Amino acid sequence: MVTIQELSKRCGVSISTVSKALNGYSDISDKTREKIIKAANELGYYSNAGSKAYKLKRTYNIGVLFSTLTDLGLKNDYFAHILSAFKYEASKRGYDITFIENYIGGRKLSLLEHCKYRNFDGVCIVCANYKNEEVIKLAHSEFPVVTIDYPYSTTYSIISDNYNGMKQLTQYIIHQGHTDIAFICGIRNTLVTEDRLRGFYDALKENGISIPDDYVVEGAYRNYTLAEELALKLLKSKSRRPTCIIAPDDLAATGVLSAIRKRGLQPVKDVSLAGYDGMDANLFIGAKLTTVRQEREYIGKEAANKLILMIENRNSVNPATVYIKQSLVIGNSVRKLK
Repeated sequence: MVTIQELSKRCGVSISTVSKALNGYSDISDKTREKIIKAANELGYYSNAGSKAYKLKRTYNIGVLFSTLTDLGLKNDYFAHILSAFKYEASKRGYDITFIENYIGGRKLSLLEHCKYRNFDGVCIVCANYKNEEVIKLAHSEFPVVTIDYPYSTTYSIISDNYNGMKQLTQYIIHQGHTDIAFICGIRNTLVTEDRLRGFYDALKENGISIPDDYVVEGAYRNYTLAEELALKLLKSKSRRPTCIIAPDDLAATGVLSAIRKRGLQPVKDVSLAGYDGMDANLFIGAKLTTVRQEREYIGKEAANKLILMIENRNSVNPATVYIKQSLVIGNSVRKLK
């Protein structure tokens, strides 16, 4: 029995292109379509496996919504790793991915209209403003949808457990004898930041520790310049200077490190620091960063597998929210106090 994978290999094109040719979609050239149909006839594809693909009208193309709140785009290591793992896993299963946009050939479309125009088999929302009306409509549409780091009642949601990750990190810092702990958090009003704040405050509360309100300041993810500026302000006070500063992520921790040195202090010895995400610990000279590692590759792989399962058997995966455990990575950037 000839498979669509064999036909794809024979023609030297993707499975998505083969499916589009056999199902009559217009966004491929006539030359390519004729080549695929000719090969299908020669191999007898229509008489067996092809009939099922034709009935399913599957395009083997998945839409990916990726829109960050900053201009980092794919330079954001966290999402870049997730997308890379997602694409790799989808490709192994014969699926292409296409980024969802608001414009096609100069024509403005809603996100949902774009998905319908491309006739995606399913959608993965990797990063977006999840409270945006267009995003909500897409999440509640007829498409199978998987979301990353945000839950909807109608989607399968994979969430990195930021609450317990931050709580575990804060507990470790407290265990090292620190009670004056400052936290430069990421952009507020996002699920990731709010979960980390809850984990931070709960760890303090469970240990009977109170900190000044100005020990928690809003920064931004992947912005070491802003982290440096905020850390300089936190270190300005000599009466109750924090003994440890938690940065929103590992890259931002380099800004905290720079601020400590600019104040004429020694990193670790005078002021400890910690990061988050487990990505850029090697950037530090003379200190291995204590941080929290997120399972980015696993999240991307799991998102692809669950979405394809939903596509190929709609009743096999029900809407659910799954939390992926994070791991504490202990370096020597948090000094143990006597």
